[in-house]
Amino acid sequence: MKKEKRDKILPMVKKDPWLEPAEQEIADRLTRYQNAMQEIGQSWGSLNKFANAWQFYGFNYDSKLKGWFYREWAPHAQDLYLFGDFNGWQRYSHRLTPNKSGQWEIFLPDARYKDLFIHQSKVKVLVHSDTGWNEKIPAYIRRVVQDTNGVNFSGQHWAPPQPFDWEGDHFDIGSLDSLLIYECHIGMAMEQARVGTFAEFAEYILPYIKNSGYNTIQLMAIAEHPYYGSFGYHVTNFFAVSSRFGTPEELKYLIRKAHEQGIAVIMDVVHSHAAKNTLEGLNQFDGSDDQYFHPGPRGNHPQWDSKCFNYGKREVLRFLLSNLKFWLREFHFDGFRFDGVTSMMYFDHGYREKWDLDGYFKDGVEWDALIYLQLANTLVHKTKSHAVTIAEDVTGMPGLCRPISEGGIGFDYRLGMAIPDYWIKVLKEKKDEEWNLYEMWDVLTNRLPDVKTVAYCESHDQAMVGDQTIAFRLMQSEIYFKMNRKDESYIIDRGIALHKMIRLVTIALGGQAYLNFMGNEFGHPDWIDFPREGNNWSFQYARRQWSLIQNPDLKFRFLAAFDRAMLKMVEKSNLFDVVYGDQLNIDAMNQTLTFERRKLIFIFNFHTTNSLFDYGFRVPEPGDYRIILNSDNLDFGGQGRVDETLTYTTLYHEEDKTHHLMVYNPNRTAMVFERIG
Repeated sequence: MKKEKRDKILPMVKKDPWLEPAEQEIADRLTRYQNAMQEIGQSWGSLNKFANAWQFYGFNYDSKLKGWFYREWAPHAQDLYLFGDFNGWQRYSHRLTPNKSGQWEIFLPDARYKDLFIHQSKVKVLVHSDTGWNEKIPAYIRRVVQDTNGVNFSGQHWAPPQPFDWEGDHFDIGSLDSLLIYECHIGMAMEQARVGTFAEFAEYILPYIKNSGYNTIQLMAIAEHPYYGSFGYHVTNFFAVSSRFGTPEELKYLIRKAHEQGIAVIMDVVHSHAAKNTLEGLNQFDGSDDQYFHPGPRGNHPQWDSKCFNYGKREVLRFLLSNLKFWLREFHFDGFRFDGVTSMMYFDHGYREKWDLDGYFKDGVEWDALIYLQLANTLVHKTKSHAVTIAEDVTGMPGLCRPISEGGIGFDYRLGMAIPDYWIKVLKEKKDEEWNLYEMWDVLTNRLPDVKTVAYCESHDQAMVGDQTIAFRLMQSEIYFKMNRKDESYIIDRGIALHKMIRLVTIALGGQAYLNFMGNEFGHPDWIDFPREGNNWSFQYARRQWSLIQNPDLKFRFLAAFDRAMLKMVEKSNLFDVVYGDQLNIDAMNQTLTFERRKLIFIFNFHTTNSLFDYGFRVPEPGDYRIILNSDNLDFGGQGRVDETLTYTTLYHEEDKTHHLMVYNPNRTAMVFERIG
């Protein structure tokens, strides 16, 4: 290829020649984004102004006119009436006025409503359309509450007399050297069999997270969702904090307390679909099936029983982009984990077996969704320069984490979803002696160098009903009966040993960030089962048993101690600064893997029985080495077979001009060595 032509190629194509046949499609992807930005700029002045819809729609106070405006976008509606506490729930007394753009509004002046339309007033909107007269929750409502039996929902006017005090909150996620993410669900974070709250989480759980070594929390189920068991993934009210866990001010308090402890807060945001509820949610809000969603079958997600947004509509884009800016500005979130990105990017929601260039760029690709994701990443980073965006994508869409200017989509990280799938497959289908270290290495390092990856062994998905955590797969029912320190159990010993090794090899090789679901670090024994009719609405399995690690007689504390030491090692060494580990050797006969990353030497012996004396392996640099982490340490529930006080000096091999260490290499043990001279 001539140099002149090569210089015009987009950088992401230059770096990956496999993409050359799709160069035009990648350029077109960039052009579509640029056209959208230009159109938004011409119509709204800027993307930033475009994403201020929450300050126009819903309830907003006009300080000049002295009163509250309520506005709604409902182009197919024939009439809209606001009613609630303020007017004695008279359904037809307060009609909104429409304009030609499908916007409706009403003004409630202080002179008449100051003592009627007040903080915490309950409201609804009556929508008259071709489907009849239907009571709805305002689309941009900030709070939704349920009645005592949890059946009926009402919007609640949320306007505290004093705004939340954010003064002095200057936390910047960009100050963190690495992302060590603790994935959390507020409702199930307490040990008691009930729904936990924001305030309780801030008081009891944040200190534990800080002490455990995590520097970021990823909060699930924040936006309002009627069905608790949906894990927050069937959202109805996108601007409302889930009232189950407390008030908006209590969520702000939690985030401020996290920031004070140096902990970043990422929101698990669900813009990939919405609940199909018509009474509480956006579905058929103005009587049509295509207001916020695609019309007909395309608007229904066949696998998730939910509705699919029409990202090609400008008002839908305004709604979703404003939602992101709302959470960043009003709640000081430090970024987002975007749920279901795979589902968004393809008409078939990613349910296909073959992936090639046509599949990524032509066949069934949802261009409007890609434009939305590009706009979302642009907005998030303009609103908060160091904010983090993480994509949940299993397909490996090229350019997902490349800058938009290079033809990418602009995410900072992707989830390494193949890693937990790999561990599940290995634990379910293979005996210990059948583990293939070459396959393990390939799975844990299979990523492009410029695609920052969040590595994880398991998330909430692996703990849901019908599946099992890694701890339970390893230890099965003995985790309930044989975890006392005095109990002898081969199954428990094996489980604890492999649990530590799986976590360490994943964090050491799998990416440039790490994620853990709360409780998994200490081998929480139970799956997650939310209250439902099938379990007689029990909270027994929708909680976390922190007392298990507080009990000195139980072995769970060993796993927690190892996890803490592992994270400390990662932080201290800045392990993620180096993209990949450098493989030193795979010894299939002895099931031993050795590699180097960030000048640390890792050795994993996965063999079921072979403990090897004077085990030699190559290291990159000569000198003296010492052990800085040893999974066989008694404090971590190991057998204490390694003397950690020893200094190991390299030996020079003249025949191949390499330097070697000679160590005792116990079975089912991982060790990390640091060069000290």
